[in-house]
Amino acid sequence: MIITVTLNPALDKTARVEIMQPNTLNRLSDVRVDAGGKGVNVSAMISALGGNSLATGFAGGGAGEELLSRIAGQGLAHDFVRIKSVTRTNLKVVDSKGALTELNEPGPEITAEEYSALEKKLLGFGTNGNTFVLSGSLPRGLKSDTYKKLCGLLRQNGAAVFLDADGPALELALNSDTSALHGVGLPNFIKPNRYELLKLFSMEDQETSEKILARLCLQLLDKGVELVSLSLGAEGALFARAEGIWRCPGLPIRVQSSVGAGDSMVAALVYGFEKGLGMEECFALAMAASAGACTTEGTRPPSRNLVDEYLKQVSLQKIVYGNL
Repeated sequence: MIITVTLNPALDKTARVEIMQPNTLNRLSDVRVDAGGKGVNVSAMISALGGNSLATGFAGGGAGEELLSRIAGQGLAHDFVRIKSVTRTNLKVVDSKGALTELNEPGPEITAEEYSALEKKLLGFGTNGNTFVLSGSLPRGLKSDTYKKLCGLLRQNGAAVFLDADGPALELALNSDTSALHGVGLPNFIKPNRYELLKLFSMEDQETSEKILARLCLQLLDKGVELVSLSLGAEGALFARAEGIWRCPGLPIRVQSSVGAGDSMVAALVYGFEKGLGMEECFALAMAASAGACTTEGTRPPSRNLVDEYLKQVSLQKIVYGNL
């Protein structure tokens, strides 16, 4: 079973503007509201692909009730911990050229009791053989090592973990105290973008080539991570595993909104893993799902038919380690 965990979900309000101008009035059009948060987006994409998952996390207040109502309206199975603080609402504005401006609230305050309730719930789902997707920002009240603790808890109870986070939360999770056991306690799979990967190695201000990026991915594999999915925006992605590194050029698409593209990549990967697809099939599906997400409005996932159309355009090229 795939379980998506969104610690800081949101109601995502997406709108369009001709030109986003600071310090003046901007009139919005085509306003839509979706259940948001990275894990929720992953569950929605898994459903669009024809799979099943269980979405969980924290939800509170009137916004939390609307969030759960919209999740249920999409036909997604869910089981959230109810909290006293109010779920956030985020505003995402897309201009006529597809440029995205995001205005995200910090999120609710999570108490120690509420976090303990979530840990108990996650273990109650059963861990052995399940895949947990931990993704997104951390709400107030939770320390930067929260994902590190959850990775250790779930991995040591037999689960696989896909972590999609950034900053200190990602850095700490990749420096687990149990890393000496070669991976036990570390996330199995991660999906940084270029900036997030470079920041892990204090190289975010440096010019880098594909070869350097590939080498950095290999260093993470050496720590015990099983898969590094490096998203490169319009340039495509790199997928690094012990068997090799695959280059996937970006697809020629007309971008409506890049919101949820990375989440769709994660969803397609875990869906492919659960279905027993081959590595290259999983990587190709991830690229097609990510491209499809860029062509839809808001955080709505692309249809399976659209993903299958983009799948025909995906090109995979294996990079030989010796050339790095």
